[in-house]
Amino acid sequence: MPATRRAARTRAPKTDREAGSAADRGDSQDTGQPAGHGTDQDGPTPEAAPEAPAETAADQARDSGTDPAGFPMNLKRVREASGLLTAAAMRRLDEDLTWYRDLPAEDRSYVGLVAQAGINAFTSWFTDPDRPPHGVSEIFAAAPTELTRSISLQHTLQLVRVVVDVVETHSDRIAAPGGERDLREAVLRYSREVAFSAAEVYARAAEWRGAWDARLEALVVDALVRGDGDDSLRSRISALGWSGRGNALVVVGLATEGLDEIRTAEIRRIARRAAGDALVGIHGDRLVLVLGGEGDLVAAATSLLSRFGTGPVVIGTQVPSLTDAARSARSALAGLTAAPAWPQAPRPVMADDLLPERVLTGDYTARATLIAQAFTPLQDAGGAVLETLSAYLGTGRSLEAAARHLYVHPNTVRYRLRKVSEITGWDPLDARESFVLQVALALGQLGRG
Repeated sequence: MPATRRAARTRAPKTDREAGSAADRGDSQDTGQPAGHGTDQDGPTPEAAPEAPAETAADQARDSGTDPAGFPMNLKRVREASGLLTAAAMRRLDEDLTWYRDLPAEDRSYVGLVAQAGINAFTSWFTDPDRPPHGVSEIFAAAPTELTRSISLQHTLQLVRVVVDVVETHSDRIAAPGGERDLREAVLRYSREVAFSAAEVYARAAEWRGAWDARLEALVVDALVRGDGDDSLRSRISALGWSGRGNALVVVGLATEGLDEIRTAEIRRIARRAAGDALVGIHGDRLVLVLGGEGDLVAAATSLLSRFGTGPVVIGTQVPSLTDAARSARSALAGLTAAPAWPQAPRPVMADDLLPERVLTGDYTARATLIAQAFTPLQDAGGAVLETLSAYLGTGRSLEAAARHLYVHPNTVRYRLRKVSEITGWDPLDARESFVLQVALALGQLGRG
């Protein structure tokens, strides 16, 4: 084989255009001599081995996807197609996403701005795809924060998925010849960043909303504890999402050690599962729960005992609505103060079961309740019933002694005591309930004087 051909094979392969030029010129210089003339066995002379023609700028442009001036063709095409992509994305949103069609017109326009901002942001980033994407959170700056209440994070990710799919679908038409793969990879990379940005926006909004709700919840619970019930309380309750169905009551006890925001949020979640509606407040060393719903609220309160610290847990009076919960809170807090006077009290204990102890602490509400529920009904029932109860309690709770004192048969005393139980709900034959009746009787007698 001639030496010149061996040398040609050692160079880089020629392009098709170079091959065609070589065919036109021939394998040798235009000297009229054969290809191997002027060579010996040691190899070709320098004149017999010309260098390959340099690759032109146009060839490099076709290989790299840029025009001769160096402007990226893919970027230029993406910029020119941004309007097309936005229109296609909006059509897909309307066709594929039911929740988008159900949005109010104003919210739909904001979603459209988000989609358009996403495409524009991708175009700006595509100018230099080697650098990490930045500023993608600005995509959602066009929409107000309130939009996060209209569409969920899942809906937002569906929105991102539709926009990415639209760009992928049109990538073959938009990209410069040979640049389709690069454009698709760039879209996928940027879509990941947009998805993380969406999650960040919603997490930030949830954190802000959670902090605001916690402060608002603390204000509501504090107002209930203080006994405030103005119109602002109603609006705050509504802002917290309280359903207002069923009754309400307040539960009070000592808080556990180290009760921070995370544990408080956990108590709130558990309480809402147990009762339907729930508010949580921390007042010094006390944990205050406000429960509401149509179910058994006392049972719900009992299921939450483990969330309180040691010591008594008092359930306040059940009231018809949250706006009346201040009354329940007063009874529960008064019961918690008086609970040490009854060491054998159950846990939890109803505030109304602590009426005698609450009277001893100066609770005028408990005093009025005892008189209204025990003494007044007995007084209205006739002198014999009230007199029999007084004789029974005054003679050491002995049926025989009371009968001798009244000059009646012991069965008569027993019968009249059953009437006391029917009228008041407290049984004189029970040690604890006879104590309640004795305090009520004493309060009523003092009121007579």
